[in-house]
Amino acid sequence: MKNALSALGRRTTPPPISWMMKTALSHPKLISLAAGFTDNATLPVEISRKLLNEILRDGKIGQPALQYGVTAGEKNLRELTAQHLQKLDGAPASNKNYSAERVVISGGSQQLLYITLEALCDEGDIILVEDPTYFVFLSILQSRGIQARGVKLERDGINLENLEKVLTRLKKSGELRRVKALYLVSYFQNPTGATTSRAKKLAALKLLKKFESAAGHPLYLLEDAAYRELSFGRSTDVPTALTLPGAAQRVIYTGTYSKPYGPGARVGFGILPEPLLTTVLRIKGNHDFGTANLLQQLLARAIATGFYSQHVAKIQKRYDQKARVMKAALAEYFPASVEIWESGGGLYFWARLPRGLSAGVKSKVFKAALKNDVLYVPGELCYGEDPSRRKPDNEMRLSFGSASEENIREGIKRLGKVLQQFLK
Repeated sequence: MKNALSALGRRTTPPPISWMMKTALSHPKLISLAAGFTDNATLPVEISRKLLNEILRDGKIGQPALQYGVTAGEKNLRELTAQHLQKLDGAPASNKNYSAERVVISGGSQQLLYITLEALCDEGDIILVEDPTYFVFLSILQSRGIQARGVKLERDGINLENLEKVLTRLKKSGELRRVKALYLVSYFQNPTGATTSRAKKLAALKLLKKFESAAGHPLYLLEDAAYRELSFGRSTDVPTALTLPGAAQRVIYTGTYSKPYGPGARVGFGILPEPLLTTVLRIKGNHDFGTANLLQQLLARAIATGFYSQHVAKIQKRYDQKARVMKAALAEYFPASVEIWESGGGLYFWARLPRGLSAGVKSKVFKAALKNDVLYVPGELCYGEDPSRRKPDNEMRLSFGSASEENIREGIKRLGKVLQQFLK
């Protein structure tokens, strides 16, 4: 007898993050350099307790905070978010792209990404992604029956010639009409740490516009800026695609307070163009009536009092310190033949082994790493199912986010020892 599950239910496979967490739990001595968790020691416990006490002490504030809100999000938080983004971008007050009316508050940026795809894509549609890209986003695509087509990634963003080549190929094959958006993790990218330059954002948006008539509908630039505020402060921040000509009609921007403040305060946000904004809000209303109001009030108060910016400055220094520890350990323990991508922020290093040596899930390297009680993310998980190319399997993502400095160093030492065995 057939089961009663929907096509989506039958199609959805276990997310890679699930088996990685299970693997970590089954190896008590394991050092995980896989999970993209934030640093436990710097989570703002005292700040949050103080702010929540202030909110709940006053019934006129506390009662609404414990009640349902509106689907788009609490007005004050939307206004503060718009102002915060405008300040980060250095955009003039006259720029209407930062209107609070265009802001949506979500249950983390992950929810907003999912709902956006729900609003944009039917089964069989295509999203262009960086090669490699955020593997949880690829899981969403797989679950919803959406195809991924990869665009080569360089250290300053996608390869523009390859983007045009991919779009041209899809036009010739008649598949361009199924393309809905280009997805970019634009700051300290998960998994590679790359940051997309403003010039490449502008050129990518122009290319999408060039192919719109052949597609027969708008082609959006979906900018995921989840790691934007985790900069180490050693380079000038790149403005978002919201600053580009034509952004009001074609740029979908998503961000989060989860990474810079605390993942338990699961609040994300986005700025969306019409008619997508209205559609996303209708779907979101069916999901949850609105993001948890108490968490929104917490974040709004943290921003308004200046605690948020103080905390961000603190964690930027903390991650800078941990990244330096990992960089030094990689230089000391990894074979010289391993290519390392260093980032100016975020939570990750990207390592590329010499061709011919697999670091994939079923590889000898991965199994040996587990045997030596160290876990990484196999890079092959970060590539979509694109029939036009083979997935590279000689890469790995290494996270310094949640591990202590001692475990970062020891984990890299263990992994380096494994690699030395295969790269003699």
